[in-house]
Amino acid sequence: MKIFYRIYQLCIVLPIFLVLTLLTALTTIIGSLIGGARVWGYYPGKIWSQLTCYLLLLPVHVEGREKLDKHTSYVFAPNHQGAFDIFLIYGFLGRNFKWMMKKSLRKIPFVGKACASAGHIFVDRSNPKGMLATIRQAERSLTNGVSLVVFPEGSRTQDGSLGTFKRGAFQLADDLQLPVVPVTISGSFDVLPKSAKWVRRHRLVLTIHQPIPPHGKGPENVKALMEETYEAVAKGLNTIS
Repeated sequence: MKIFYRIYQLCIVLPIFLVLTLLTALTTIIGSLIGGARVWGYYPGKIWSQLTCYLLLLPVHVEGREKLDKHTSYVFAPNHQGAFDIFLIYGFLGRNFKWMMKKSLRKIPFVGKACASAGHIFVDRSNPKGMLATIRQAERSLTNGVSLVVFPEGSRTQDGSLGTFKRGAFQLADDLQLPVVPVTISGSFDVLPKSAKWVRRHRLVLTIHQPIPPHGKGPENVKALMEETYEAVAKGLNTIS
């Protein structure tokens, strides 16, 4: 059965995925120029992500959307199991949002330009002014329920376990006084771990936890947000496993 699924990936899914990716990038770039990034920076990517999961016959389960208020902007903080975290969040989170991503991703042909046109936030970690520019861009973008998604681990896990959280997402939430929403992703590591070349069929689960409001402002708030978020994400992983 595995060999037939690999043939299906190579001969059917891959060509369709490449065409979909190019069309999504072009639609995002042109649409954002004409009609604005709020709609065109989100919905083409959402459809692209959903179609990718459906084409690969991956079952998806989402829990906890009812905990969110549609008029509130949040900082979503999911764990980072693998490449399919992108498709799972973009396609099934159900919220208009901006990614916070490494500046180097802007160099990817078509995709980098599409992300810039969509208003996603590129982080320059090489100097303090880069973080200040990130905060300013976030202030302009995160209004009327538009949220931010940041992987607090920074990079994908090597072995499926939950890594150490970095302060960036929580510092940003503190600066903007936004609630943080812990998100547990499960199954993505089983679908496509960092070192794998072939997709494996496995159930994807996206669990949205209760939003954590700011506890004041400053270092203590950042620490509390980070600790509570880590605990919620880890508990979600233990519950699912």
